[in-house]
Amino acid sequence: MEKAYKAILDEIDDDPNREGLTRTPARAAEAMRYLTQGYSQSVDEIIGNSLFAADTDEMIIVKDIELYSMCEHHLLPFIGKCHVAYLPKKYQIGLSKVARVVDLFARRLQVQERLTRDIAETLMEKTGAGGVGVVIEAQHLCMMMRGVEKQNSVMTTSCLLGHFRTSHRTRAEFLQLIR
Repeated sequence: MEKAYKAILDEIDDDPNREGLTRTPARAAEAMRYLTQGYSQSVDEIIGNSLFAADTDEMIIVKDIELYSMCEHHLLPFIGKCHVAYLPKKYQIGLSKVARVVDLFARRLQVQERLTRDIAETLMEKTGAGGVGVVIEAQHLCMMMRGVEKQNSVMTTSCLLGHFRTSHRTRAEFLQLIR
């Protein structure tokens, strides 16, 4: 990976041997490995033994989970927040594990639509919930720094499963609570 970053520096006509850039290929490779560490993690390892018998059937929401991901089209970051809700049926999941599941999928090359769906489907499958709702709001540097260069645009995606999809009231309650 370091060789590839050195080649990129050569290609953009900068001198990879000048003082400020001599360690850049190594630093960039290390950063890329960190930013894509979700490929080397598994959902089962992250959740571990943090599923507990559900003692409620009321909606549980974790909102404003920061996320940082990389656009698979331009290898530029997108940054935002994720709101997750689920209706426990069989299991409740440890609170921090919801954020860790978000991070696992965000730390891969992504498109926001798939990221939203991956989080929702995984939590639905692992918790046996009656429904899961995920909303992500993010700003994409590929749209802000290049192309149309729109600084204030925010992309919002949602994935609603189970009762969040079939029950208008459940969906409305979720959307109202994350506002």
